[in-house]
Amino acid sequence: MAVFGQAVCLKTHIWQNNTRSAILLAGFPVLLVGLLFGVQVLMMGFGLLPNSGGSLTQDLALAASMLGWTVPAALVAAAVWFVIAYFGNQMMIDAMTGARKVERRAEPELYNLLENLAISRGMKTPTLRIIESPSLNAYASGLHEGNYSVTVTRGLMQTLSRDEMECVLAHELTHVINKDVRTMVIASIFAGIISVIAELVFRSLFYMRGGRSRDNKNAMPLILIGLAIGVIGFGLATVIRMTLSRTREYVADAGAVELTKNPDAMISALRKVSGQSKIEAPDELRGMFLDNTADKADFAGLFATHPPIEKRIAALVKFAGGRDEGPWGPAPSVTSSTAVPTT
Repeated sequence: MAVFGQAVCLKTHIWQNNTRSAILLAGFPVLLVGLLFGVQVLMMGFGLLPNSGGSLTQDLALAASMLGWTVPAALVAAAVWFVIAYFGNQMMIDAMTGARKVERRAEPELYNLLENLAISRGMKTPTLRIIESPSLNAYASGLHEGNYSVTVTRGLMQTLSRDEMECVLAHELTHVINKDVRTMVIASIFAGIISVIAELVFRSLFYMRGGRSRDNKNAMPLILIGLAIGVIGFGLATVIRMTLSRTREYVADAGAVELTKNPDAMISALRKVSGQSKIEAPDELRGMFLDNTADKADFAGLFATHPPIEKRIAALVKFAGGRDEGPWGPAPSVTSSTAVPTT
């Protein structure tokens, strides 16, 4: 009965991720159009676009009428970006994190650990990538079968034991199995570009000078309205990133224990990662990581992408029967019952 309940919960979790991905995709062009309207209002306020010469309402109506030709252009741009992001998302992520692909011969033990876990679930082994950083972190990426990758830092490889590393790899593989990874990539690459575009456009406008702004009595209200739309756009982009439910980390931790049968090693790995996980990467990508150190300073965690590691460990102790030695305790020496000797 318990197994049946877990299966139902897992299917629900995967369905929710698929639905969330579809909403993110649909919301991208809608948000783009809204920001486009805000940019047009700002440009009108700065005198870079002609105004109606009448009331504020007439100016806003004129800006809205311009959407008749700017919206199709924006949708074409969105479609082009979708194509680029679909085929080039991994290259973008690699460029932003410094990750590089490695073959079995370069890291045979690490590759074999990942391969054994994938085989145990009857799936194709994801591509292995490494970031040459002393930080302790990892993430999964990709949009479909044959395109998935698991990335770890050099610091993680040098610090974690074999069992602990196996648990981290199993954690990331669970994100792939549960389709969490697809949602994370969409939010990071597809929706994250909204923040970048908006920031570039709104900053550049303040360095421009229009010749007709002095002739428009509605200049200041238009600028304020445009800025308000920009702030709302930034807020919605943040909300989109926050749709990556924090529960996914609890589920992935549980999935790692299910794959390795070693909750102690998962707890020990999280202990070692805690406070050592910072990687120089855009905010949009940090939600993909095993741990996001930046969460701790983010309005007391109100907009955090990850639950605190202490809570994740407590969940593993309570529901998986793991032992927690504490921040200064010795790492457990239990050998995973599912580990296969590397060759």
